Amino acid sequence: MTAKIIDGKALATKVRNEVSKAVLVLNKEGITPGLATVIVGNDAASSIYVKNKGKSAKEVGIKSLQFSLPETVSQEELLKLINDLNLNKEVDGILVQLPLPKHMHEQTILDSIHPDKDADGFHPLNVGKLSIASHNDEDLLIPCTPYGCLLMLKGLDIDLSGKNAVVIGRSNIVGKPMAQLLIKESCTVTIAHSRTKDLPSVCKNADILVAAVGRPKMVKNEWVKEGAIVIDVGINRIEVEINGETKNKLVGDVDFQEVEKKASAITPVPGGVGPMTIACLLRNTTIAFKNSK
Repeated sequence: MTAKIIDGKALATKVRNEVSKAVLVLNKEGITPGLATVIVGNDAASSIYVKNKGKSAKEVGIKSLQFSLPETVSQEELLKLINDLNLNKEVDGILVQLPLPKHMHEQTILDSIHPDKDADGFHPLNVGKLSIASHNDEDLLIPCTPYGCLLMLKGLDIDLSGKNAVVIGRSNIVGKPMAQLLIKESCTVTIAHSRTKDLPSVCKNADILVAAVGRPKMVKNEWVKEGAIVIDVGINRIEVEINGETKNKLVGDVDFQEVEKKASAITPVPGGVGPMTIACLLRNTTIAFKNSK
């Protein structure tokens, strides 16, 4: 069996086109939704990611406002900036790039973003709405990466109802909201993590396996059920030898070359979940616009 490769770039283009059409209608009415991104410090990966978010926003007609603060900025100063953005009528969505410096309390920062402007879907009010909603409502602000994963699954045009789904990872950013989204699709969901006993056996029961742990190539061929759908959220940079030279390579949490032989469908890294995350951020910005208005 050779797995179908789930093309995240193509699906992301479709989502972005839908956002672009919605924004174009608003532009004709003289309205431009605004997305504010805040980055603290100079982490190289985060800087590239924020730059890409800003570029993508502009491409679909969303106004991008970017705020870069030094790593030494105080938590009080960051909270003041967020409060200013909460009150700014030109800003519809606010995103604070994670991780934050160690002297800041991450949840306090996320809690300070107005829930209607919470482009990442991390505010407790939006987490609660996702938890109690009976289905995956189009008006909910849902964390971007798990929602992107769900759209990829739905793009396979299969009935998700009754499927055994295993999510490896229990983070607030991916693992927990991913489980909530799958429950609403009537999957039977198991959240696995570092303390799960006999993790390979748990994974082998999965019709749908979502890997979100940040460990390069952790999920092996023998962990995967024949014909399973594998969604690889991991983005890990490793060093490899190519023609005698040491080079950096991006790999997922799944051993792609081996698992591809067993899965019915699989996401690549790069080119899988990554593009969908930014596309869903743009989607959230248009929903935040509706909420704030």
